[in-house]
Amino acid sequence: MAKRAHHHVYVIKLDDAVLNERKFREANPQHHPLKPCLYVGCTGTSPETRFAQHKRGYKANHFVEKYGLRLLPELYEPYNPMPYHEAIEQEQFLAEELRQQGCAVWQH
Repeated sequence: MAKRAHHHVYVIKLDDAVLNERKFREANPQHHPLKPCLYVGCTGTSPETRFAQHKRGYKANHFVEKYGLRLLPELYEPYNPMPYHEAIEQEQFLAEELRQQGCAVWQH
């Protein structure tokens, strides 16, 4: 049976005020002050639908619900869509890649 390619990775820009949250700040000791704060996730819906869900508190990540500003499609569109297991792997890869660039990243 063929794998369905309907999952997506997505990246959300977070307000820099998220750095006031000890848990977020401590998870990102390598953060370069000129680089953005981001959330990386994967979903079986569209990134736009999932971002709206976060913002209204449905299965939301606290940091996205409180500090989420907008999606950054330029960072994830080339990868989508993909099967579930690939999305999980791509989420991890993308989060690590962004951390290595100095971004502060929270990942599901």
